[in-house]
Amino acid sequence: MAPKAKEKAKPTPASATPTQIEDLFTKLNGLIQNQNYEQAVKVSDQVLDHSPGDVDAWRCKVVSLIKADNIDKALSTIQDSEKQRRAIDFSFDKAYCLYRQNKVDVALELLKGQEETSATLLLESQILYRMGRMDACMDVYQKLRKFKTESLEINVVAGLVSAGRASEVQGMMDALKVKATSSFELAFNNACSLIEKIKYTDAEQQLLTARRIGQESLMEENWADDEIETELAPITVQLAYVQQLLGHPQEAMETYLDVINKNMADDPSLAVAINNLIALRGPKDASDGLRKIDRLKEKADEAQGFQLDRGLDMKLSTKQREAICSNRVLLLLHANKIDQARELVAALPNMFPGSVMPILLEAAVLVRENKAGRAEEILGQFADKLPEKSKVLLLARATIAATAGHPQIAADSLLRIPEIQHMPATVATLVALKERVGDIDGASSVFDAAIRWWLNAMSEESKLDVIMNEAASFKLKHGREEEAAKLYEDLVKSHGSVEALVGLVTTAAHVDVDKAEAYEKQLKPLPGLKGVELDKLEKTSGAQGSVQNIEVIEEGKAKTKTKKKRKRKPRYPKGFDPANPGPPPDPERWLPKRERSTYRPKRKDKRAAQVRGSQGAVAKDKQEVSATITSSTVSNSKPNQPSTSKPEQPKASSKSSRKKSRK
Repeated sequence: MAPKAKEKAKPTPASATPTQIEDLFTKLNGLIQNQNYEQAVKVSDQVLDHSPGDVDAWRCKVVSLIKADNIDKALSTIQDSEKQRRAIDFSFDKAYCLYRQNKVDVALELLKGQEETSATLLLESQILYRMGRMDACMDVYQKLRKFKTESLEINVVAGLVSAGRASEVQGMMDALKVKATSSFELAFNNACSLIEKIKYTDAEQQLLTARRIGQESLMEENWADDEIETELAPITVQLAYVQQLLGHPQEAMETYLDVINKNMADDPSLAVAINNLIALRGPKDASDGLRKIDRLKEKADEAQGFQLDRGLDMKLSTKQREAICSNRVLLLLHANKIDQARELVAALPNMFPGSVMPILLEAAVLVRENKAGRAEEILGQFADKLPEKSKVLLLARATIAATAGHPQIAADSLLRIPEIQHMPATVATLVALKERVGDIDGASSVFDAAIRWWLNAMSEESKLDVIMNEAASFKLKHGREEEAAKLYEDLVKSHGSVEALVGLVTTAAHVDVDKAEAYEKQLKPLPGLKGVELDKLEKTSGAQGSVQNIEVIEEGKAKTKTKKKRKRKPRYPKGFDPANPGPPPDPERWLPKRERSTYRPKRKDKRAAQVRGSQGAVAKDKQEVSATITSSTVSNSKPNQPSTSKPEQPKASSKSSRKKSRK
């Protein structure tokens, strides 16, 4: 056996002098100052070749890789240093790399136990913001205030808006002693808080101010026009959203399309514009919406279904990503791609744990498949499992049940939502559902419960009079005059409503005439009308178009008013003399000729069967033609059954069989 060849030993780098290493660090510093991070990584490697344990060289390499957006390489470099047991603490850098890879849980765990510096607190706040833990994020921002962090107010306002605490924004800016117009970022975040407070007009003005400030400040920094447009893209898209909320959908649609067609480098703004355009269009042109939303898809994961692009997935909030996925499911349903919709819905619970949107979308798919009963069952089960989020689930269940013809299930679902159960719209819906199933007692009890609730409610905008009035009408409609009269009487005493007084008089006349007469005296008489002769009024045929002779007693004077019918002269055609009208016109003059009684059809020409064709041709008799047609029809309809009878051949006419000689 031949001996193995010896492996060539790697050449050991020649040890560099301190002066050479110092020169390398000088070069490294210049590269970092000029933001040439890729070249800085190579110089860091040169230093590590001569001095593998140099802590500063390791740090420069890791930071340069992070600055160059080479996060995977930076993380592997940190892991290499850990394997070589270098005494370097890269916990913060490793946590940042994991945060950039969207591994937020591991990143947050690494930050525990770290010294609370401005850098670690800022990273922790960003991680918590991405995780959607806004209350914890705001607690970290409170700790950052003592470090006097630059532009902290921008992040604080953004955190308050995302946490649903938009009402605290103005107080926070006053505490930080900043104005909304101090920067275009802060003006933008303040506009978002105004949107949350449903102050759309103020938000529009704030966004216009933010755009103006941004254009002025970026032009002073010598930014290019396309770079300025990309930087201000979030403001442009948010302004279109406000216009949409203000009832200007055409303007909003034009802005969305402009952003999409320009294909700006700001991916989050492009994603929001596509999503909002799809929501604005609704079910119209679902195929075009799918094409647009698939631009946001991760191309490498085609086989794994719909997955947002990695960079976009990390930049969008959980709420935004959920809205995009939800709209894609709805587009698939409108495009009748049920299988793809079902596949995406099955993946949503893992993508958005704890959210009710996947449950609602699953119910929507089932309804599209004509499985409304199964959808109602699933929504009811999850409403029991998630009582704190059951409101939207029960509302969806009630909607599906009412549409599917299950009024009892719809009513039961609404009765399980106590916070809206006594609102006028809910009461009206419940009563209508109860009436549909014939449960009049149940509908009446809904009114009674709502009246009791509003009597004890401490609300400035009480709906008691509305509900009592509708309840009285309902009870009167179903023959419960005593209950209706009691409600009308309470309304008269509490609100003094004229309509309630009329209703009370009308209703009480059925059960208590004395009470009806007593309250009838409170009705104000019509101006100028003192009384009506009831005997004559009863003789009339009721309220009709023709005016009857009614004797009205006005101011003690008896007057009989009779409306005279105006006579008009008949209008005659020009030149017509009514004294000599002449013969009457034909009453059938407007009918077609063939429908008139005088119509006589034309006789058939006996010469219609003349011989036509070449000389010597023989004309076929009608019987022969009909027999030939009959034979052909039978032959075509039953090709496997040969005809056994032949059509009778008529005798040829002697005249037609003779030939004249032309010799």
